[in-house]
Amino acid sequence: MNGEDPGDGGGRVPRRAAWTVLGTDIGPLLLAATENGLVNVVFHAGDAVRGRALARLSARLGAEPRQDADAPPLAEARSQVEEYFAGRRRDFTLPLDWSLISGFPREVLRALASDVPYGSVVGYGDLARRVGRPGGAQAVGLAMGANPLPVVVPCHRVVESDGGLGGFGGGLETKRTLLALEGVLPAPLF
Repeated sequence: MNGEDPGDGGGRVPRRAAWTVLGTDIGPLLLAATENGLVNVVFHAGDAVRGRALARLSARLGAEPRQDADAPPLAEARSQVEEYFAGRRRDFTLPLDWSLISGFPREVLRALASDVPYGSVVGYGDLARRVGRPGGAQAVGLAMGANPLPVVVPCHRVVESDGGLGGFGGGLETKRTLLALEGVLPAPLF
């Protein structure tokens, strides 16, 4: 996974973004990208959620995002996410704009994106150790909850050390569905 790092976003210069909503097995996903790469993925992107997400994104970027599914690099992100849900893609090879997150959460998410492959899981504590913070499992959990790029940066692959699913911003059914898609859990019977 490619990872552009344009800084913290800081709001100094307005940055343009394009967005689209994609229908998936887990419901509508909002995808947004800047010229630097995919910047945001939002679960359950019905009208109300989409409106709030776009308002937050506008405030962070300093410019109102425009709906344009074919804008680069959004078109490629859309294509790769569709391939993932169709079972034809295991790794995302997208430029990512990390400007919506910084510090320890960014460090953890970048490690997750590069070190935890499709079809595998990692415990919160193990991921904390991987980034040099033994005992930082709770901080890793907070970083997962702040992930602006779920699915592409696979926070659904982080589980409790006892095998429990742990929490998930998209809801536990969504986490189960993603883990079943990757073969980690059996697919639901109905």
